[in-house]
Amino acid sequence: MNPQNDAAAQYFAAIEAALHGLEIFMRDDRSPLYRHGIVARIVAEYIARLETSFACWKNRLGFMDSFRISRAESGFPVFQNLLELENDRRQAGERLMNIPAPEELRGEMADFILRRKEFPAALQRSMAERLYLEAVKEGDIFGPFTLAKTVKVSVNPKTGRPFYLVHWATFDGTSNLPLIYMVTVEDSSEPMLRQLVTRDGKLNDKVEIPLPVDGLLNPELAHRFDDFTEKNSAYTLSPTTIATNLDKDFETLHPTQFRRVVLGPFYSAGITEHNSAVSEVLSKVRKAENAWLLTWTVQEVYSKGERAGRKGLWSKEPDTQEFYINTDDLEATRQGVSSYENHALIPHEAYQALYAAGEAQKVFSGYKVHILSKGQVISDV
Repeated sequence: MNPQNDAAAQYFAAIEAALHGLEIFMRDDRSPLYRHGIVARIVAEYIARLETSFACWKNRLGFMDSFRISRAESGFPVFQNLLELENDRRQAGERLMNIPAPEELRGEMADFILRRKEFPAALQRSMAERLYLEAVKEGDIFGPFTLAKTVKVSVNPKTGRPFYLVHWATFDGTSNLPLIYMVTVEDSSEPMLRQLVTRDGKLNDKVEIPLPVDGLLNPELAHRFDDFTEKNSAYTLSPTTIATNLDKDFETLHPTQFRRVVLGPFYSAGITEHNSAVSEVLSKVRKAENAWLLTWTVQEVYSKGERAGRKGLWSKEPDTQEFYINTDDLEATRQGVSSYENHALIPHEAYQALYAAGEAQKVFSGYKVHILSKGQVISDV
């Protein structure tokens, strides 16, 4: 058997198990993941997209040999794979017209085997390509950039402004990491105030809002908001920088809470190389599908108040947010956040191996550890 195929099969089995475990963790009502269930639901939506993408890449290996991961850094696929997946999604309909239907291919394969007494490799590749293109065309993949959605609308009783919870995602091309963004933003524009807020400061229940709404709820700012998020979602930008830029670029939008979830790095025995101690212990795990470790970080920045703008005869300054940075925590200061959480998900067998090797305390220092065991996730170990 081809060692390269063995490695690919091992990697896909490991990442599929990790994403499935993370999805279980997100769905669990007892999960310590954040105070608000909506956050977990948003993250779960993007995990499902990642699972679809990995299923597509796995099918793609049936007819293409090219698939690269960031072995020494993130443990996720390199950015080029996402660009190819997105390109294939756009061309899927046209390419499918040039490939015979599945029933026809199966008939040709059976006929080939009976007549030639050998495996129909070319027909098998055509079948794999067809399955791949159908999956890419029909599924919601995790692309290079996923446009924003508004998933919640309410009114802040203190300011009398409507606010929206908006999320979007990107796959950072430099770090090769999936990034999920969420922002709670108040809207002080006159048309939205008139439409959404009643005289007694409540959300106008006569306005039908079919959530989720594609893009920012404010139609006058939706396109600009999409442009902003696409240009301001790089991993190198701190959450505070992005929130501050949003506050500056939109006079009537006031971000009060900004959250970024960084998925990864991902560690897989014999595949990734970014932590020798972890790799060495994971390589001793008996079952290859249990020899992995997935980490993620949740970063949050919130406004501690709003500085009132000046409205003079000759000049005008808008209201601006004062974002809180926890300067008592050096790591929070470095990340440019109010708070952060590091999480790690690991199969029970792999955790036992790290613990027995005396590496668990060192590896998981500063992390909230979650152990995947028999289809359940055990936290706070």
